[in-house]
Amino acid sequence: MRVCAAPPFEASRVAPGAASSAGGATAAVAATAAVVAASNTQWRPHDLLRLQHLRSFADEPAWVRDAFARAPYAVVRRAPAADGFVAIGVRGAGRARRYGSWAHADDIVSVVSPESLTQAQPETGRRALPCFVALSALQSDAVGSLTRFVWGPTGSAGFELATRMPTVTETSDLDLLIRAPERLAQDFACVLLDQLQALAAHIGIRIDTQLETPTGGVALAEWAAGKARVLARAASGPQLIADPWAIDAHTGTA
Repeated sequence: MRVCAAPPFEASRVAPGAASSAGGATAAVAATAAVVAASNTQWRPHDLLRLQHLRSFADEPAWVRDAFARAPYAVVRRAPAADGFVAIGVRGAGRARRYGSWAHADDIVSVVSPESLTQAQPETGRRALPCFVALSALQSDAVGSLTRFVWGPTGSAGFELATRMPTVTETSDLDLLIRAPERLAQDFACVLLDQLQALAAHIGIRIDTQLETPTGGVALAEWAAGKARVLARAASGPQLIADPWAIDAHTGTA
């Protein structure tokens, strides 16, 4: 997010006792992670929320109201929130127009998950765009290894399919989310990545795939590369971890 509104709730409601915890930044991250684990998980990162109302904040960019009027949707982003609130991102025209904001549960009309869009079709006149050509191939099981997973489009493709607002361009990447609650073997990850990259090269686009693991979002390419540690993006912030599926049974964190 290029700009992010301050939370409309007190920090003490998110991480009670964090200020008095020992260990500085490490303790703060641990406190936040504990709250995230206990917070409302009804809305997941990359879900698109249809809102009946978008709350206004002092630092809101001028374009936000027009963007929301055209498509009253926002994407769930990764950030700790007090009970009843959800961190959202508003999408404007172009990559530079992203605004991190907050919604209250009462503002949410409906939820569109990435996997609910797996078989969605764009408007007829939009189907020749490379991003949608690639998605159509995946919908036809062109990448057989993908069929064992729950997956769906995110990014511009997901936004357009959910809102019916033209968002994808000739140069848009295809962003994918794969639900990976159980460990994904690295050799299988390599096979899946190779198949997706072959399809992307054939069509002439980039396919960016993220695994949603118990510790957060991990790039498929990083996990397939066999690195000692990979970057996991969680509500408590990004962290380098060795095993995205290793959760502490007592704390519920990595």
